Amino acid sequence: MKVSIKRQFRKSLYLVLLSIIFLSSCSSVAVKRDAVGELTILYTNDEHGWIEPVNQYGGAAGLMGLWEENEGYTENGPFLVLSGGDMWTGPAISTWTHGEAVTAVMNAMGYDAAAIGNHEFDWKIDGIRKREKQAKFPFLSANIREKETGKQPDWAVPYIIEEVNGIKVGVIGLTTTDTPTSTFPTNVKDYDFIPYAEALYEYVPDMKEKGAELIVIVGHFGEEDMVELAPVAKELGIPLICGGHSHQLINKIVDGVAILEAGAHMMYYGKIDILFDMAADTIISLHRKLIANIGGDPDPEIEAIVEHWRLQVDSSLSQVIGYVSRDIPQSSNMMYNMVVDSWLERFPDADISMTNAGGIRQGIPKGEITLKDIVGVLPFENEIVKLELTGRQVIDCMGRFLVGGISSKSKRTLRDGTPIHPDSVYIVLTTDYLYVRSDTPFQKYDPEPEYISINYRQPVVDWIKSLNTSPENPLDKYLDDRSRE
Repeated sequence: MKVSIKRQFRKSLYLVLLSIIFLSSCSSVAVKRDAVGELTILYTNDEHGWIEPVNQYGGAAGLMGLWEENEGYTENGPFLVLSGGDMWTGPAISTWTHGEAVTAVMNAMGYDAAAIGNHEFDWKIDGIRKREKQAKFPFLSANIREKETGKQPDWAVPYIIEEVNGIKVGVIGLTTTDTPTSTFPTNVKDYDFIPYAEALYEYVPDMKEKGAELIVIVGHFGEEDMVELAPVAKELGIPLICGGHSHQLINKIVDGVAILEAGAHMMYYGKIDILFDMAADTIISLHRKLIANIGGDPDPEIEAIVEHWRLQVDSSLSQVIGYVSRDIPQSSNMMYNMVVDSWLERFPDADISMTNAGGIRQGIPKGEITLKDIVGVLPFENEIVKLELTGRQVIDCMGRFLVGGISSKSKRTLRDGTPIHPDSVYIVLTTDYLYVRSDTPFQKYDPEPEYISINYRQPVVDWIKSLNTSPENPLDKYLDDRSRE
């Protein structure tokens, strides 16, 4: 009996010790789990106003549906929603409202911050200020400086620090240094765009001092700049660079730093899942995906906001001006020649017209053509200017541009087959945007242009209207699809 009691006592003691060990083990696991934070970044760039569905892509409402269905997105969840900039200039729903429609949609989608892109300047600094007042998220750029003072402008926030799921995340914005030539130059004449690395060295220590545990970059620049910046990011302990500007799908590791760009026009989004050791302030894992905006059930709230703005724009731009029986692709000879030839129809005293392909932003679908279509094709506030150039100067310029009034660049012939004579003087049409750019020779060749004060899209509208096109007399009959190279 004594032996039995003794054995029972030992057994009980053993079980107690096991319980203590088990509870200690559980406590240890709980501490470790508490020290790990989870964060998901949802990322888009170069939205350019494409909030409506197009082809198989779901637009803003479809994108929000995917986030909610596939990613479990909620506004108060462990998510950070970021944009790489160039939010506004594009289809009429955004261009005609100077970005107001897109900003309203991005507010409702819960964006936390957006980098300032070059096209954010298309409606001047006043345009940024108006959208900034409307936006519920900050516009980020750490590398813009006032020329006069050297200070950061008050409309550009260099960085933010957001606490997400217990992690203090710093987001620093950067704007492409080629902005002075990729937006209207006079719109940014008072600002310098300093090197990206210089801005990072200036602000990242301050971000860490203010408590940022994890820092990411949202930059409006392409792959080449991201790759070049990766060693600096690694040195500063930044694991992720999200870019834009080049409209590419990029997802790779460079020098231990993840770089990502999600195409454009809300056709794709980036998903970055991060596990973070909050005790050691280090990344445990970082997984990246690029996901097509296809197949999501449209979010009703976002869909209603888009529809509201579509109806507003349609009330101004629904007028039918023509008919085409086949698509006119954005980057086609038909489109290029239509634009530059229409200028010469409007100004018959001119001999040649020149513009850049970058000023043509979308195609025209087959069927009725409305003013809304043309605003989307030619969305900028560029106006036509008239120059006098010698044949030699024309030949020097035309290799860089789309050209009307000629039959062949290589043969240097006008549209009637006459050779361009080096010493003859020709009247040339171009845009004020191209004229004032420092990387074109127009100012040097003609320092006193004639400003016509007509938007570069208006001759296209007038020409299409003049043809009285219809299904029986489609615009196709009047389009030149030949290359002029």
